[in-house]
This record gives sequence, C-alpha cells and structure tokens, in this order.
Amino acid sequence: MKNLSQWRSFSTFLNKTKTNAKTDLNNPIETSILGNRIKNPILLPHRTMPPAKGQDSDFINVTHSHLIRSEWDKLNRISSGLTPFRIKHILLKTHKDYVVSLKFFKWIELKNSELNTLDVISILLHILTKNRKFKSAESIMRRTLETGTLDLNFPRKVFEALVYSYKMCESSSRVFDALFKTHAHMKKFRNASDCFNWMKEYGFYPTVESCNAYLSALCSLSRSDIVSSFYREMRRCHISPNVYTVNMVIGAYCKADRLDLGVELFKNMEGMGLAPSVVSYNTLISGYCSKGLLSSAVKLKSTMEKDVARPNDATYNTLMYALCKEGKMHEANKLLSEMRSTDVAPTTVTYNTLINGYSEAGNSEMGMRLFEEMSAAGVHTDILTYNAVILGLCKQGKTKKAAYMVKELDRKKLVPNSSTFAALITGQCVRNNPDRAFEIYRSMIRSGCQPNRATFQVLLSAFIKSEDYEGAVQVLKEMMERAIAPDSDALSCVLNGLGKEGVVMDLVKEMKSRHLMPGGITNEASSTL
Repeated sequence: MKNLSQWRSFSTFLNKTKTNAKTDLNNPIETSILGNRIKNPILLPHRTMPPAKGQDSDFINVTHSHLIRSEWDKLNRISSGLTPFRIKHILLKTHKDYVVSLKFFKWIELKNSELNTLDVISILLHILTKNRKFKSAESIMRRTLETGTLDLNFPRKVFEALVYSYKMCESSSRVFDALFKTHAHMKKFRNASDCFNWMKEYGFYPTVESCNAYLSALCSLSRSDIVSSFYREMRRCHISPNVYTVNMVIGAYCKADRLDLGVELFKNMEGMGLAPSVVSYNTLISGYCSKGLLSSAVKLKSTMEKDVARPNDATYNTLMYALCKEGKMHEANKLLSEMRSTDVAPTTVTYNTLINGYSEAGNSEMGMRLFEEMSAAGVHTDILTYNAVILGLCKQGKTKKAAYMVKELDRKKLVPNSSTFAALITGQCVRNNPDRAFEIYRSMIRSGCQPNRATFQVLLSAFIKSEDYEGAVQVLKEMMERAIAPDSDALSCVLNGLGKEGVVMDLVKEMKSRHLMPGGITNEASSTL
C-alpha cells in the first residue's frame, strides 16, 4: 500500500469479507482469501475513459437516442461521424440492454469494421458475459482471435483489453472464463494454458464447465499427458471436478497406459462426492480390455450391475470386442443373449463386432445368420457390416456369395471401400486365382481406394504359391510405388525363384535405391550390390 489511509481502507475491507455471510466469489481478492488459491493476486486496474465533451457529447447523445428507438435510417445518415471513442461511450450508455448493444456493434461491422477496435470489442464482451450471453460472446471472441493469428502476442492483448475495461464495465469473471473456453474450443492449447495462468495472476479461475471443454479438446487430439497435468492443476486451484471431468481423466490415464491411476481415481470418486456414471464404468472397462484384463473388466461389469449404473449397449459392445479379439466367440455370443434378456437393444456396432469376430474365426455361416437376424430386427446395416460378411465368405473361398453381397451394396447405396476390395482379393487368393485377385486390385486403384501392407502381402503370397514370379514382381513394383517394403521371407522366395539374373539385379537395385530392401535377405544378387 502506498500510504496508511489506503492500508486502513484495505484492512477494513478484509474484515468485512470475513464477517459478511453473503460472499462475492467473482471478486478476485475475496476468492483468494476464501478459496486459498493465490496469496497475492494482482489488483485490477481502474482505468476510465475521458468524458465526452462538446461535439463528441452531442453526437453520442443523438446517436444513443436514435439507437434506442431503432431509427436506423437516421443512424445511417450520421454514421460517418463515428469514432472508436464515441462508440465506446455509446456502448457504455447501452450496457444494460445487451440486445441494443449487440445490434449497434453488428451495424458498425457492416459500416466500417475497423471502427470496432479491440477496446470496443472488449466493452461489448463485458456486456454480453455480464448478461450471460456466452454463445454470442464466444463467437465474437473466436472471430477476434482469428484476426490476430499472425501476432503471437495478440492473445495477451485481448486479455489485457478485458482487464483494463473490467471495472469500467462493472463486469464479472465470466468474461475471462469465456475467453479461456474459446481458446479451448479453437484447440489453441498454448493460448488456453496462458489464459489460465493470466487469470490466476488476478485471482480469477475458470468454471469446471470451461475446464471440461479444455480437457475434451485435449482428449480429441489424444493429448493424455496434458490432460493429467491440467487435472492436477485444477485440484491445486480448488476447482471442483464433476463426473464429466473425472471420466475424461480416467480415459486419458487408460490411453496413456496408466490404468493404475485410472483405477485409483475411479475408487476416489465417492470421496470426492461424485457417483460413478455409466460412462465412468465403461471407460474403465475399456481400459481393462485394452490391457487384456478381461476378467477384471467382467468383474467391474458385475459391480456395475449392483450399482445404480446399469450396463448399456456400449458396455456390452466393449466387452464383446475384447472377447472377439481373443477368439472367444462363445462368450461374446452369450453377452448378446444377456443383452436381449436385460432389454438392452443390440446396435449396429453390436452386430458388426460379432459378425467380424465370426468372420475372422472362419465361421461365415454364423456371420450370415447374425446378418439375417440383424436385418429382420430392423437394425441398420452399414458398409462395415457388409465388409465383415464379405470377409467371412472370402476367407472360406465362397467368392460367388461374396460377389452377391457386393451387388447388394448398390441397392443399399453403400460405396465399397479399401476393406471391401481387400476381402475380395483375399477370396481369390484363397481359391488360388492370383491373376483374378490382381484384376480386383487394379479395380481397387481405379476406384480411388488405397491398399495396405496386408493386402499386398496376401497378393504376393498367392503369386509365390502359384510359382508365378513374374506376377510377384508386378506386385513388388506396385508396393515400391507406394513405399511399402515387402516381407523378407516373401522377397527371398521371389528373388530365388526368378532365375533370371538381369531381372533380379534390376529389382534389387531399384528396391535399394528406394530404401525398401528388408533386412535378412541372403540372396547372392542382393549381397553383390
């Protein structure tokens, strides 16, 4: 404090805050005392605007009069006299009517957007957030921030403009909360983090809803490391998480291979005054399944059934997927029966998971049975459904039935994708028709679909099995064009089977030049280069 009188005034204020039953949590000093968040927050500056005099005063009064009467024709005639100084005074006169303020701002945007300076925008943002019009405020914030993307200091300038106009507008902390949330929605994580820290300096803290928006944006980009560190910062700042917060953090722990921390947080929910939701259970069940801990996942589902959180389709789908991945189709099918008995309707994902599981297991009959059951029940079939059925048929060499299912795609207005073609290629390879498989591959390329390494490996193996090494060379060249290296064993078979030294030398030379030669090749042609 600069002098004794200021100190006494400040001390009196502190004493009042301790005895006053009704507290203002938007006040940064009081928040720091009651929440024990920050010991010495920066006091907000009390900046004022020079009063309007003379012609400025007359223009402001006339414009304000026309504005509140919606006399836009008259406003248009005097619009040339607008300046940022006059606009700010007019907005302050209309601050109690956010509708008028926003209309005035938008009208200026059409007339001359350069008049809406950062100081003008900050006043409007205070007006909107004070009236809890957060969507409008965040929309303007987003557009404002986008105009300054080339200026690395622009986010700080926006924050400071709000700080300097805060007291003048008799604002609330929600204006900073809205700014933090806007950075989060824009996925500008560095700016959001900076904004959070700047808010703390003044004793302001975002709401848990805005923190959740930030966490959600981080989760969408798989930034689990930042999720956990930000959650710890929330706890240090006494921002009470809700169930949505905890669910996202548990999911982040599971994706970061820290299932132990996810389990610990789940167990601590009750102590935090939070009841685990269905999503809480499903997130942890998914975490167990991803680690191959199926018994723990099933046990958690049993605990869930005893709790108020009843298993839903996502619970069953997650467990089914894990069981199918391990080839435990009987157990997966039992879950389908359990779903029906507990009135949980199987979804497209449910059937797709099971059909794909049976197809991978080589049981196309069961896959077809589920497909027919799915159609009869009126459950929507998509391209994934058809791909799973087609794959099951092709793995057993039933290419005619698979071709019939492909024709069905047109009737369903579904477009074949890379997986569709890969399944058909597999079918022809199973039937020892590598030439026909290569024709399908050509159709795949013409349709704009891209083959993956597994598709090439199936093709290459089929040509090797038929001892058609010239065909195998064609596949290798296609692989080289897409910078995909072949398996060393398959390549060795091709090199040894060619017999023509010139072809071998050219092939090896080209693969080496493209850095696609796998290790472990012992062919003499390779070793001589």
